[in-house]
Amino acid sequence: MEPTHLFELVIAMFLAIIALHYAAHRLGLPPSVALLTGGASLAFVPGLPAISIDPGLVLVIFLPPLLMDGAWSIAAGRLRRHVIGIASLAVGAVFFTCAVVAVVAHLIFPSLPWAACAALGAIVAPPDAVAARAVLQRVRLPRRLQILLEGESLLNDASGLVLFRFAVAAAATGAFSAGAAAGSFLVLALGGAVVGIVVGTAWVKLVRRLGDEYLIIAASVLLGWIAYLLGEQLHVSGVIATVTAGLIMSWHQHTVLSAAMRMRGISFWTVMIFLMEAAVFILIGLSLRDVVERGGGFATVIATMGLPMLAILVALVLARFAWVFAADFVIRLCTALGFTRAAPLGVGGATVLSWAGVRGVVTLALALSLPEGFPGRDFILVTAFAVILGTVLVQGTTLGRVIAWARLVEPESERARLTMSQAEAAMAQAQFGIVQSLAYDAEGKLIHPQLLERYQRRATSIVDYAEKTEQYMPVLHAHFDVILEAVAIGRRELIRLHRAGDIDDETLRELERDLDLEELSAISAKA
Repeated sequence: MEPTHLFELVIAMFLAIIALHYAAHRLGLPPSVALLTGGASLAFVPGLPAISIDPGLVLVIFLPPLLMDGAWSIAAGRLRRHVIGIASLAVGAVFFTCAVVAVVAHLIFPSLPWAACAALGAIVAPPDAVAARAVLQRVRLPRRLQILLEGESLLNDASGLVLFRFAVAAAATGAFSAGAAAGSFLVLALGGAVVGIVVGTAWVKLVRRLGDEYLIIAASVLLGWIAYLLGEQLHVSGVIATVTAGLIMSWHQHTVLSAAMRMRGISFWTVMIFLMEAAVFILIGLSLRDVVERGGGFATVIATMGLPMLAILVALVLARFAWVFAADFVIRLCTALGFTRAAPLGVGGATVLSWAGVRGVVTLALALSLPEGFPGRDFILVTAFAVILGTVLVQGTTLGRVIAWARLVEPESERARLTMSQAEAAMAQAQFGIVQSLAYDAEGKLIHPQLLERYQRRATSIVDYAEKTEQYMPVLHAHFDVILEAVAIGRRELIRLHRAGDIDDETLRELERDLDLEELSAISAKA
């Protein structure tokens, strides 16, 4: 394919992303479902070239920034609090699911070597970070479940990659050692964490020295790729390196980035991640044509592989249910015996956690990376795509209903000590304290009366609001509705003045930025 045609295809893909996202919004569907099915439909449009995905390139391009984004937005405090639960899902559930799928695959095809069955298990075992984010963005979960799923999706790819590499090596050599696999995983994980710490710390020091905000934003965007590539180059886990660097970046960004850098950087980053997430699902859908052709066509795939694929998918889902419910039973037992104070998830919480295991780009990339001539390669590839399609279309579209059925309640232990209103009151009191100390000159004369009055009034009103939040909520919403109307009228007048030639472009931009900040502040306060 000529470079110009490739570029045209990329632009067409982004136009399709916009159209499919809009269609998903209008139809009330998760965007991932619309993008996956839309891409699969486009794959068979006459005249369009077949899309062949380079699995290594896909992982390098898409995985680091998406992992970085997840690490940036995750709650680090809750991540530490639930590290055992996250490790249980990211390591234990992946190993257990891999074993279950391998056994089921071997029962279906006894002639398929155990190493190939294990490779299939490693490919489909880890839920995908991109797919999980796409599903979780549309639902509301208690904080504990949210952090468990987010933490799992960030770390489980490392488990799946280690298992996959050992399974492929075992198929080639005929030898496999569980002890060697466990030791290798430990070395890869610790080495990745060290690389991530080094890269993240270097970013913090670099940002403190760079003076240009655009250079800082560019360095921040490159951080994920640098950590991942360096980790892989040193033969440790690039996934763990990226996540570790992202956590360090997230922890320090509040102190090393200015407000302008943070606003501009997040705006750019949000659009980039949106396009990358959407492109992943489109590419997965577009790859269907190549997958089906490898299997001999739709009719052949359904006739020869339909039931085995369904069996693998069911085994995959049941294995996750078994692991989550068994882990919840162990927590309940330990709590009853007085060994821990951890609250069990309960039937509803365990069901939601089990049903949220959606697969995505990592599963497809690993399947595509299988060497030619690998035992059962075509079946593994078709099954991997079927698992992605099944989990996204079935679990992704029904997760909201499962959550509604579960009627989940946030445990008291997961709630923060202060509400947002109480935190605002504490912040307002601190601000009033410093203004009060600086409002007088060295001789005790009041030199900033308006500032003092403003901050005193704000501190008093916010404290009062924090104590009577429910009573003030309707009045507060009406208050900010008026502010938003005033901003809209001010913006209209500003544009009229510019169109009439009364003000220049610089004045327009400066005053428009002030209105934008006021509008964002009002929307945030109203929410």
